[in-house]
Order: sequence, then C-alpha cells, then structure tokens
Amino acid sequence: MIPRPDEEGLLDSKGRWVPRSLIRDVDLARHELVHELIGKARKAAAELESFKLHAVGDIDAFLALSAERYDVDLGGAKGNVSLTSYDGRFKVVRQMQDSVAFDEGLQVAKAVIDECLREWTRESGDEVRTLIEHAFQVDKAGKVSTERVFALRRLNITHPRWSEAMRAIGDSVHVSSSRAYLRFYERDASGRYQPINVDMTSVPSEVGR
Repeated sequence: MIPRPDEEGLLDSKGRWVPRSLIRDVDLARHELVHELIGKARKAAAELESFKLHAVGDIDAFLALSAERYDVDLGGAKGNVSLTSYDGRFKVVRQMQDSVAFDEGLQVAKAVIDECLREWTRESGDEVRTLIEHAFQVDKAGKVSTERVFALRRLNITHPRWSEAMRAIGDSVHVSSSRAYLRFYERDASGRYQPINVDMTSVPSEVGR
C-alpha cells in the first residue's frame, strides 16, 4: 500500500505501511505502550551499565590506593574482593570470572589422544571413547566446551602418551578476557547480609587480556 502524503500510519511486522485509520485502537495502544516501555528499559540499561563501569573503576582505584598507601593487597586488580562499610551495615563484593579459550595446541592434544585410542582399541571401553569424542565436539559458533575438555584431565589414565596429551591441553589454555561481577548487600536485624536486588549479571564489563 502506498501512503498518501497527508495520511499517518505505521509499519506492520512484515514491513507494510498501514494507515492509522485501519489499525484497531487496542493495537495502537499496545504499540505505544511497548515503545514507551522499551524506551525506558533502554535508558535504565544504559544507566546500569554506566553505574557498573564507574563502580568497577572506583573499586580498582581504591584497591590501588590501599596497596600503595598501606602496602596491603586486598585481592589485586584481577582478584575477588569483599569491601564492608565501617559500621558493618553494607558490603560490596567484586568477583572476577575468566573466560578461557584454546589455541592450536588443542589439536596437538587431540592427535595424541587419537593415537592412544588406536593403540587401545581392544582395551578401551566404549564409555571412554564416547567421552573423548564428545569432548572435542564444537558448538554452533565453532567453539569447544572447556568443561568437557577439562573433564578428560580428570580421567585416571596413566599412559605416558595420555599424560603428554593432557600437558598439551594445559599448555593450550589461555585467558581471553575477564568479567567483573558486583553484588551488594545490607545487613538485616538478625545480622545476616541480604542482597540488594541490582541484577548486573548481563551488563558488560570485560577486561581484555
């Protein structure tokens, strides 16, 4: 439908222009409500991201100042730390979580493991073979699960070639980034710290390595 210059309208979900006169009042009201709430949500998300960035920076600055002035390391820029107010009423916890990835050394480890499997064809059970094959499967993004690969290192296998493969896996691991998680608490009347509901788990705050 071609809009007239003097006619107001909206695009529908398929990208077609529809005059307002043909849209039900309830659909218009829903459209306006959703747009209004999304605008407020975007503003709140931006404010939360700004708050988290400033909070992480303030904590890093405090830790650096403490280490310099009092020669006390409270966890370091990359460590976990818990800060409590002087009156004990409030507590702020910063936790760092590293994201790890594998380099080309993982393929070396897989080649050695394949050699082991060929050598152990008769002795190795189907369970071990299935676990190994599952560990090196990639997801839709082409990434290998670190949890499944690390599970191989917990297998009780003492063969020298297997040990060599496990060392290759360890050497292939590197930290790609670190993410800061902040949690805030207030002590209640019973003396227990209760979380202040500020969900920032999905707010980006990564530090590249």
